[in-house]
Order: sequence, then C-alpha cells, then structure tokens
Amino acid sequence: MSDVKKVVLAYSGGLDTSVILKWLQDTYQCEVVTFTADLGQGEELEPARAKALQFGIKPENIFIDDLREEFVRDFVFPMFRCNTVYEGEYLLGTSIARPLIAKRLIEIVNATGSDAISHGATGKGNDQVRFELGAYALKPGIKVIAPWREWDLLSREKLMAYAEQHSIPVDMKHKQGGSPYSMDANLLHISYEGRHLENPAAEAEESMWRWTVSPEAAPDKAEYLDIEYEKGDIVALNGVRLSPADVLAKLNQLGGQHGIGRLDLVENRYVGMKSRGCYETPGGTIMLRAHRAIESVCLDREVAHLKDDLMPRYASLVYNGYWWSPERLALQVLIDHTQHCVNGLVRVKLYKGNVIVVGRDSATDSLFDPTIATFEDDAGAYDQKDAAGFIKLNALRLRIAANLRAKNGQA
Repeated sequence: MSDVKKVVLAYSGGLDTSVILKWLQDTYQCEVVTFTADLGQGEELEPARAKALQFGIKPENIFIDDLREEFVRDFVFPMFRCNTVYEGEYLLGTSIARPLIAKRLIEIVNATGSDAISHGATGKGNDQVRFELGAYALKPGIKVIAPWREWDLLSREKLMAYAEQHSIPVDMKHKQGGSPYSMDANLLHISYEGRHLENPAAEAEESMWRWTVSPEAAPDKAEYLDIEYEKGDIVALNGVRLSPADVLAKLNQLGGQHGIGRLDLVENRYVGMKSRGCYETPGGTIMLRAHRAIESVCLDREVAHLKDDLMPRYASLVYNGYWWSPERLALQVLIDHTQHCVNGLVRVKLYKGNVIVVGRDSATDSLFDPTIATFEDDAGAYDQKDAAGFIKLNALRLRIAANLRAKNGQA
C-alpha cells in the first residue's frame, strides 16, 4: 500500500495525462487532484474539467487556473529585462513556463493537503528537471511521482492500448495518428519536436507553422510600431496602455502577420543529448530587439557590458530549471536595479521576418548627448586632444611587449 494519499497532477486532458490520471488511481490507489494551467496556449480548457469528472475526480479537486497575467508579468518580463537568449538563439519559451507551473502545483498541494505531485514529462526531457527542481525549492519534502520513469508504457501504441483497456476517452486526433509533432504552447511561444524534425537535415514543413506566415508570404508593406517602456517593461503599444499579457498577445499577432519569430534549432538538452526543435516566438523576438534598443540610450556602457556578461549564466539557470535558486534570485535583483533608468520609446519597423529599429529615445533617462556625439563643430564640448594620452596609456603594455620581442629577435 502506497503512503501517498492525495496527489496533485499537472493535467492537460490529453492522452498522456489522462492515462497518468488512471494509472495513479490504480497504481497508488490515491485521491487525485488535477491542475490545468491557462498560460495562453489558445486551447479550450473546459474539456479537461469534464474529462476529470469522468474519472471520478471531485469538483473541488479540479483546478483550472488562468495564469496568463502572472506568467508574463512575473516570469516573461523579468527574463526579458536580462535580454535572455539560450545558446545564442532560443528565447526559452518552454523553460520559463515551468517554474510557474511548479509554483502553482505546490500552492495546490498546500491548499488541498496533498502529499505528492505528478507530471507527464518524459525521462528524456528537460521538463522533468524543471518541474521537480522548482517543486523541491518551494517544498523540500514533497514527493514527486514521474510515471514515465516508473511505468513500461514507453510508446504511443502502449498508451493507446492502456487507454482502450481502461475505457479512457481518446480524442479523434489521437485515434487518427495525432499530430506529427510534440508541441508546447503558451503566450510566449509554440514549439515543435519529434517525427519529421528528428532528422536535423530535413527542412520543416511549411504546414507545421501555426502562428506565423512565412516571410515570403508576409505583407509587402512594412508596419511601424511604437513601444513604450517603464523600468525595463513594455507598458504601451502605439500609445495604448496594455496589461503585460495583452502586450505579448498583441506583439504575437503583429509579429506573426509579418513572418517574425521562426527558429529552427539543435539545442543541448540538460540531460545530455542534442535535440532539434522548431519554435515560433513572434512577440518575444520583437521584445528582445526593442529592449536592447531602449537600453542602448539609457544604460551606462559598463553596466550594459556587465549585463551581457551575465546573460548566458542567467539563460542557463532558466533553461536548466534553477528559476527558484538563490543565484537566479540574486542575479534578478541586480538586473532589476539596472532597469530603473530604462524608460522611453522605441520605434520598430516590422517587415518580412525582420524587426528593424528605426528610432529610440528617452525624455528622462537618455545618456545620448548630441552636443558631444556630433560630427559637426561641438563648440568645445569634447577636446579631441584628450584621446592622445588615453591611447598611449592603453597602448603602453602592447608597446612594452613589442619592444621585448624585438630585443629577443622575435617577429
């Protein structure tokens, strides 16, 4: 007999988590609480409630939570203040959603008196690490049940057979073979992995993409967009103030129309393997470009360079599931401190897959001084003779080394 009496399951209502729900009831003979998160994936979530009721889940044990605002405000925006990119390309759309799901799982554990959580992440993926590191950081003694590391249902055919054996409702799309891809979606991105994409030499099919038109099919006329920042976060688009979730939704719409944000990437997974995935992140792509533009006029040079030095470390922490770690929290304090002066307006031009910055300014915090930067007569604002001493001092070590090589007869 298991010592688990009640478990909170991260539940989508799809094939995998529906099988897991029944498997938990049979294997652990425990009460199951289901949690379904609305992160802006664009799917109808109420069917998950109906399906959970079919499994005998008590209505009070079914949680379907709209987390879109919290997701963008408390996770996406802080990450973008750091201009976070993993391995030079990936905007971490899947990674950044996992700590919020872990946080809510633990909140529900505490609210319902549960003693375990469960998830549908496979033993090959990164998400098992992200979910569980987050859960342990927030509730050290929590028990985690990861069915993919326990059961023998390691193929789609076995899952389907289990579903049929236990009368688990299966959507028609699964009966007909399902999607050719494993997909994850939220307000920041949609990802595609598996099947056709497992050959890294094969071009992704055009029919795969859901959020963006191809750059070739994008409008022939560019669209201009004014993006307003306060303390490093976007607060308005084209003069209209919006909530964080509405900002990202609008940027996704505009970016998708102009073919912005597609990525085909072979990444290094935390568990040690290389994995090919394709991503659509139209809003995030615009955000990253615009944020760097407003920082270019507001941030001190060395502060900007320090942020660039720290960014890969921050990105790795997010990717590897360390959102709740003390080092990520400490880095966030530093990053957020740099953003108090990041206020102003950026104008971008969206055109056939490109985000082109065409203007940026801050009425309160710009460090750009046109009287010094001008190529015309600066009326003595900058003494060009000062450069001679600066150059000589910085060249001193180079000159000493060159003299030594010459003395020793070296080239």
